[in-house]
Amino acid sequence: MEYFNNHKKLFLTVLGLYLALTLLVAVIPAIYNQNNNAPLPGAEQLHGDALKGKALYVANGCVACHTQQVRNIDMDKVWGTRPSIAADYAANRRTDFWRNTATLMGTERTGPDLTNIGNRQPSVDWQLLHLYQPRAVVKQSIMPAYQWMFEYKEKPSKNDKVVNVPAEFMNGRKGKIVAKPEAMQLVAYLFTLKQIKLPDGTKPPEFLYKKELKQTVGAGGAASTELDGASLYTANCQSCHQENGQGLPGAFPPLKGSKVVLDDNHNIMVDIIMNGYSGRAAEGFGPMPPVGTMNNLTAEEISAIMNHEKTSWGNNAKKITVEEVKQLMEAVKTKAK
Repeated sequence: MEYFNNHKKLFLTVLGLYLALTLLVAVIPAIYNQNNNAPLPGAEQLHGDALKGKALYVANGCVACHTQQVRNIDMDKVWGTRPSIAADYAANRRTDFWRNTATLMGTERTGPDLTNIGNRQPSVDWQLLHLYQPRAVVKQSIMPAYQWMFEYKEKPSKNDKVVNVPAEFMNGRKGKIVAKPEAMQLVAYLFTLKQIKLPDGTKPPEFLYKKELKQTVGAGGAASTELDGASLYTANCQSCHQENGQGLPGAFPPLKGSKVVLDDNHNIMVDIIMNGYSGRAAEGFGPMPPVGTMNNLTAEEISAIMNHEKTSWGNNAKKITVEEVKQLMEAVKTKAK
């Protein structure tokens, strides 16, 4: 009983047990993981504007609404080409002795996951417009507008990065919205968020609980599988061209009534999807990234997206088959070289 009546012995014993368990359960496993997980080949260390952008990401609480982890379940497949692995985070280190903000994996998805946003949405124009006014590109967005990262100028200089803000979000002003260095730094950090390809011969983990393909009946009565073009459009195209296919005036062109979409010659449309397009800069539209190439879209997925666009919002164009897409993908791949 003397042991329990001596508070010094009791508290020191409890403290010693606590420190020993901390060492065994937390510290030693963390050191082991750090020493046995190396960054993937091709992973780049943050520096310059990207490093400053990460600090802004932390300071503005972005991690409260956005995760940076692709789980190995099918519903996460829209965020990356594979589930995340330990090596994806191996290059992260403490900011300094007092702050452990190296990993920003997050715990909640009020907003979409950003693991692969640098590949999924590599348009500077889209990212800046989204920061200035999220509702301009995603009507249902509850993300706050970071307009303090921008300034209004009646006559921007040639070195200013002008943001193509639709007139309805300009509050009647006639000048231009220009991105401050903070906005460019935050976007620079977002563009570093890209899933690195695994080394050759390394098989990526499979997504679990895969959804079954939709069964359709063809003209000859034979059953076939068809991907959901509407869902694929939402995941890959909707953020710019909008749910109604009308795009955003002055920022992103419409697909509704588009000559390219309605054309029975599908070569140009496949070329744009696979190689991107920058031919409408004079009209104020930013360049379109090569979505199909960056998101590793298959011929089946591209045909489903194209057919959705060709038959939605009043469009009534000839559909394209998977075989036609495969042939055109090879043709535009050769052209790109």
